[in-house]
Amino acid sequence: MRPKTLNYEQLVKQNKQELMEDETSIRQIEMRLEKKHRDLMLNKRKSSNK
Repeated sequence: MRPKTLNYEQLVKQNKQELMEDETSIRQIEMRLEKKHRDLMLNKRKSSNK
């Protein structure tokens, strides 16, 4: 069965929505990375201060 054909406006709307979802995912990944980096730096400082 073939997927329903979308007109130009529908495609633009769908692509925009997908981009927004991607942006949200990227933000979440960046936040997790920043937290891991911060935690790593804190652990290194604690280790070096012993």
